[in-house]
Amino acid sequence: MPTSDRWTTPAHRALRVSEGFRLADFDPSGKPCWDGKSKHADAHLARRGVLMSQLQERLFAEGRSGGTRSVLLVLQGMDTAGKGGIVRHVVGMVDPQGVQLRAFGVPTEEERQHPYLWRIENALPQPGKLGVFDRSHYEDVLVVRVHDLVPPDVWDARYDEINDFEARVVANGTTIVKVALMVSPAEQKKRLRERLERPDKFWKYNPGDLDERLLWPKYAEAYQAVFDRTSTDVAPWFVVPADRKWYARLAVTELLTHAFKGLDLGWPPADFDVAAEMARLDAQRP
Repeated sequence: MPTSDRWTTPAHRALRVSEGFRLADFDPSGKPCWDGKSKHADAHLARRGVLMSQLQERLFAEGRSGGTRSVLLVLQGMDTAGKGGIVRHVVGMVDPQGVQLRAFGVPTEEERQHPYLWRIENALPQPGKLGVFDRSHYEDVLVVRVHDLVPPDVWDARYDEINDFEARVVANGTTIVKVALMVSPAEQKKRLRERLERPDKFWKYNPGDLDERLLWPKYAEAYQAVFDRTSTDVAPWFVVPADRKWYARLAVTELLTHAFKGLDLGWPPADFDVAAEMARLDAQRP
């Protein structure tokens, strides 16, 4: 089994939305810059998971010691794209004490009484934490746009509002990793069928998913606008092919690990006299 990495280009470069990106040309079944097979990915994922967990622990320790930094993973994608799998198989590799998970669905009655970013701001990760958004504020320029829930001039203004909001969040010490998991219509149909064929998957099935499939072209247009208008230098988008679950999980692990590395995390120094405490410990009975 190979022990070296098989990324020919780092994931944070290969998957980042660049100028001229066209979703219509994107292959959801691809595995950009990974030249290994799925069995190689499993071994690589396990190794990177150890490193990612170690780095996340350092961030958690920093937060417990007065630090102000955090990391926020934003997960977007069509139904069955694998957001839940990322949470279980990628985020699940780190210490849950240091994770804040929030899933955003239809706004509650209370949330409707506030601006759309209110519930997002309230869910931002605390210092030292890895925050995870399963869906996010981007629903307000995706679902809202596709279903004409507000006038076009309202959702159109939100792109700039989101950019300003994310810039403030980053300036306050949060590194944002925005991941769009892109699944093909054919793969989505296969996964929906599996949910209907397996009793243990019934709970994941929503009849409304079939209605949303009919709006696929509108969603593609809305996602393209999101990438065009909200992939910024401080909070870029990474578009991940999601037809191969193992590749998507590997890619997100790479993106998160890169984000943690970028913080140049060390261990917080002791705020007590180590030698004195050691002497006190040695003086005590077993």
